Amino acid sequence: MTLTLYHCPDWASQIIRLALEELALPYEVHPMDWEAGDFDAPGFRAVNPLGLIPALETPEGPMFETAAILLWLNARHGGLGPQLHEAEATAYLSWLLFVANTLHPTVMTMIHPDRTAGETAAGEAGRLALERVMTQAAFLETLITTRQPVWLTPEQPALGHYLGMLFRWAICLPEDPDLRFSLAPFPALTAVLAAHEATPAARSLAAADGLGAHPYTAPEAA
Repeated sequence: MTLTLYHCPDWASQIIRLALEELALPYEVHPMDWEAGDFDAPGFRAVNPLGLIPALETPEGPMFETAAILLWLNARHGGLGPQLHEAEATAYLSWLLFVANTLHPTVMTMIHPDRTAGETAAGEAGRLALERVMTQAAFLETLITTRQPVWLTPEQPALGHYLGMLFRWAICLPEDPDLRFSLAPFPALTAVLAAHEATPAARSLAAADGLGAHPYTAPEAA
């Protein structure tokens, strides 16, 4: 059975498609269309009962949740980050789950503040989310400058691509220009994202999904 990725351009499935490309694994893309109702289709709900992407069909059964899929791919094939028996795994797993459980939801609040606070308080929710993303980016900046982890280089690219996707959204997707993130205060983080957007996998996906020449560091809305 070939791996099948349920994918919509510039959605979270992007990070799994990049991982598959980086590993040079054979896979099929099942295109998804939110407005057409694909996310509520019974066939897709059998793959992911939550009706969200990424979702990946594997020979062992369907998977969902970005971090879970990345961990499974790395355990099965290597190449995306440290393996569990390696010394760097403790830090890598901590930061991967920080990105998945803390940074990712905060960026989503920046993009859709009304979902968190309702229409009347959306502006304040967006402002607070931007403040939190700035703080979280500062944590990453310190990590990069003090530790220089190999799992934030293109040699182990999963977390770097995940960050690239999230900061891409934070820069270009909030409707209010005053509530958009800037990489300017974070040169080390910018360098990490620039290295990842220059990989063949990232360039190929950016071209396929219309994400521009610099999807992480100078993104354009798709």
